[in-house]
Amino acid sequence: MIIEGRVIKLGDKIDTDIIIPAKHLKYTEPEYLAQHVFESIDPEFHKKAKGAIIVAGKVFGMGSSREQAAIAIKAAGIKAILAESFARIFYRNAINNGLPVIVCPDITKEVDEGEIIKVNIESGEVIVENRIIKCKGITGMALDILRAGGLIEYLKNLEENR
Repeated sequence: MIIEGRVIKLGDKIDTDIIIPAKHLKYTEPEYLAQHVFESIDPEFHKKAKGAIIVAGKVFGMGSSREQAAIAIKAAGIKAILAESFARIFYRNAINNGLPVIVCPDITKEVDEGEIIKVNIESGEVIVENRIIKCKGITGMALDILRAGGLIEYLKNLEENR
């Protein structure tokens, strides 16, 4: 899987309340959540998100285990997230919702806001201009879940192929 997109950079310790504030958690529609993703950082974020790739620092997705954080990011049109590290629960929620998340040490020092990058999800290679940055690819069942579009689709496919 190769994903290409424009970089939107964020910092360290982006918690789930920054991703989607608690006041919006009573809503479940992905389209609604997408309109409010990162609104405390940038109220217009959802308008810039379509087709972009987030590049972030350490512990992306820390805080509560709210699944709506990954849903809101994906519904806004973000293609993938590359971060120096992820909170464990957010990482798994993202995979389960079909949102590629790549662990990439020092990525915030390697790419700039607005650059166009290509990411090989399986190998973890990130191409920036004429440079290749090696990150941790996604393999095994996590890759199978991403290819299916998320855990629910993956499980449906398993059931259909029995």
